[in-house]
Amino acid sequence: MGSHGGADQAQSVTTAKDQRYDRADAQLILLMRGLRSLAYGMLAVILGVSLSTEGFSPVSIGILITVSLAGDMVGTYVIGIAADGWGRRRALALLALLMAGTGVIFGLTNFYALLLVAAFFGTLGITASETAPFLPIDQAMIAQITKPEHRTALFARYNLVASFSVAVGALSAGLPGFLALLGLPLAIGMRLMFGIYALLALIVAGLSLLLSPHVEAPRSALVQVKGAWQRLVPPLGPSRGIIMGLAGLFCVDALAGGLVVQSLMVLFFHLRFGISLVWLSALFFGANLLSALSFLAAVPLARRFGLLNTMVFTHLPSNVLLILVAFAPTFPLAAAILLLRQGLSQMDVPTRQAYTMAMVAPEERTAAASVTSLARSVGSSTSPVFAGLLLQGPMLALGLPFIFAGILKSAYDLTLWFIFRRVRMKDE
Repeated sequence: MGSHGGADQAQSVTTAKDQRYDRADAQLILLMRGLRSLAYGMLAVILGVSLSTEGFSPVSIGILITVSLAGDMVGTYVIGIAADGWGRRRALALLALLMAGTGVIFGLTNFYALLLVAAFFGTLGITASETAPFLPIDQAMIAQITKPEHRTALFARYNLVASFSVAVGALSAGLPGFLALLGLPLAIGMRLMFGIYALLALIVAGLSLLLSPHVEAPRSALVQVKGAWQRLVPPLGPSRGIIMGLAGLFCVDALAGGLVVQSLMVLFFHLRFGISLVWLSALFFGANLLSALSFLAAVPLARRFGLLNTMVFTHLPSNVLLILVAFAPTFPLAAAILLLRQGLSQMDVPTRQAYTMAMVAPEERTAAASVTSLARSVGSSTSPVFAGLLLQGPMLALGLPFIFAGILKSAYDLTLWFIFRRVRMKDE
């Protein structure tokens, strides 16, 4: 009996130790996401304006963004098939170093061919919603270190931290404008921001190595790959059909989102209304702040109405508002509509992530997150170049990227609900 009591005590101590590791790992994951998002929020505002100031056309900027998203797509694919084997911590560090290299190159040169190479192989902040290959690793780690009943809440915190950080980054993007008032050339101020972007990435690389081994994929639970060709695809198991269906729909949503990535929205307001960088940074600070606050509503709504219903029925009204931005005749009205839209548009993000993780077994999580992230990368990487074309010349006044994006996103929401409303989750 004494031996049995000693075993129980030892197990209790081990459990408490594991919980401490899990809390510390969760805090590190949130901190790294916050630092990355701070960098992305800053660059998403200045990138289009910076490149336009250097003489690049909207089409050239759209091509650069498309190439960057295509690089994210390839990176996400590689992460999906190799991250668990390499080690999740090591993969995060490598991605952060590539992100730092991108900031250095964009800060030192405006040679277009070199910028294209850096955008493809590195990580470029072009939107408030992170598209880089960091995400599937983060999602798999979060799902591993939390219980199902707490997962949506942690995903909400994860995205809340990201949105607040993006908002602060967007606000800090106005710094070159203020420095210009003090006599520092605007171009130099914007290059300084690329240096800060690189520095933040280096800090993330160091923090990723502080995570505990608990975040790594359990070796005993890895999906067994039998054929050589299977090594070239993320190792999904019984949930393959469901995940591929979700991936196809997420691809459509991301295709629509690629038309209105934040860098292109900033460029639209800058070219159509002649708005300065200082005012644009203030606008997107507010937009991202409202997105952050919307995450707080996602958890109670998901508990009351379910993950899928929350994803769909908070997203549909935001799509209508996105379309209305195109018809606003003045900057204040367009900005007000955009801010209202941002208060609704991001509630589907933590619920979508929790929903995807709930649909698969634990050993499929990295692969499932990678496949769905890859699908989103495929969709988003194809559309910015078309958005650039639609923002050229007289078409700029029509705001067509906003109209097309709103229509596509509405079609995605309705299709998702009709197909998956009766599909049961693994955690149920």
